[in-house]
Amino acid sequence: MDVKHLKLSRKQGVPIYLQLYRRYREAITSGKLRPGDRVPSVRSLASELGLARGTVEMAYQILVSEGYFMARGAAGTVVSPRLGTLPEPGDAKAPAPPAHASPHPPAMGIEAQPFQLGLPALDAFPRKTWARLAGRKLRTLGTAAMTYPDPAGYEPLRRAIATYLGISRGIACSHRQVFVTAGYRGALELVRRTLLQTGDQGWYEDPGYILARQFLERAGLRLEAVPVDEEGLNVRLGQQRAAHARFVVVTPTHQSPMGMALSLPRRLELLDWASRRRSWIVEDDYDSEFRYHGRPLPALKSLDRDGRVLYTGTFSKVLFPGLRLAYLVVPAPQVEKFEEMANHLPGPGSILPQAMVADFMEQGHFARHLRKMRTLYAARRGYLVDALIQTMGERLHVQPQAGGIHVLAHLNARQSDKALVAAATAKGLALHALSDWRLRKSPQGGLLMGFANFATAEEALAPVRRLKTALAQS
Repeated sequence: MDVKHLKLSRKQGVPIYLQLYRRYREAITSGKLRPGDRVPSVRSLASELGLARGTVEMAYQILVSEGYFMARGAAGTVVSPRLGTLPEPGDAKAPAPPAHASPHPPAMGIEAQPFQLGLPALDAFPRKTWARLAGRKLRTLGTAAMTYPDPAGYEPLRRAIATYLGISRGIACSHRQVFVTAGYRGALELVRRTLLQTGDQGWYEDPGYILARQFLERAGLRLEAVPVDEEGLNVRLGQQRAAHARFVVVTPTHQSPMGMALSLPRRLELLDWASRRRSWIVEDDYDSEFRYHGRPLPALKSLDRDGRVLYTGTFSKVLFPGLRLAYLVVPAPQVEKFEEMANHLPGPGSILPQAMVADFMEQGHFARHLRKMRTLYAARRGYLVDALIQTMGERLHVQPQAGGIHVLAHLNARQSDKALVAAATAKGLALHALSDWRLRKSPQGGLLMGFANFATAEEALAPVRRLKTALAQS
């Protein structure tokens, strides 16, 4: 595609990087650019269009993160071959959507579907308290909030997170070690750009969190599937398959999606491997706040003595996903390196939502909300499990787990979980097939079901009955 046809204008009121992103996306979907086509380098395109390199790089970052582009290091950047066959230019028929449910929450304005993963109990969020904090913060908005924000995040929020982690997760860190990011993928992006290079190999829990896998693969990293068992990630097999891996992404407190915790011997084994190999451990501590039996397990980061663990958490499930706020805790010796990289990335965005979360935490609302939600989720999980047992009988086996906001139900019959999910999706049910979360094939099928928004036993029973019909038809 001739770059002269990009038609960028400073008079549109739309940022140039966003215009550039949209033009490339339109060129790909219209067929002007095909999978595998090479695109100009950031330097050459910036020079030809008379733009700052940072502007072009920002557009390319978005295209890479959304899977339109694939960066291949010295080989340049190409339109992702994974896009498959795109429609011919002028073809009015759009490609059919995938049969399985999307891992992403529903788009704005669309009601949550039954079993939707990744959504907290939106009906139980303290909206009045939040609105009061928002009004107060807007009335007292200072000049500091109107200037360029710190790319590492709003300092009072970073301090509040450091305090919270010290009390609840056993992590001793200063606020400078805390970086606020635009969602979990923002944390992964900051780690990737600071410590990793395209083509680096890493361990991936198999099965593991599907969105992390998609991000890492699209970022040009190579993943080695390492199985999990009743003790979590099998570190011994990881060393056999990829002893020299540069990183591992792990969910030790509540394995995603299986639900077990990484045992203490495995934790120590993983830390020892990372220390010897000078590799990095990215600890995703999702759902750690929602443990129904006993206190939350200590974070892997709390055992780290050699500075190899990068700890990530998010406010998407403990508050609400519309905030798009997460955080990353880095080892103290790496702070300056991360601060330097953060200066070259978009950062977490506006100060206002960060300031509201900081106030929410500092005034005690956050701790009260978490206590309330632990009790609520234990009840709502019971609604779904009871409905599955009552309706499905022995067709499904619900895996026991101590926390989280989703249920994993294994199929007792040798039935395709993907086929079942396709049939359920046609009935408006947002289940996930366990097979889609695996890198390697396994005969063990299963269904992942969110339950956070089932406010009553009746609300859980109705979609389970629809699921039973889909099971009979698949």
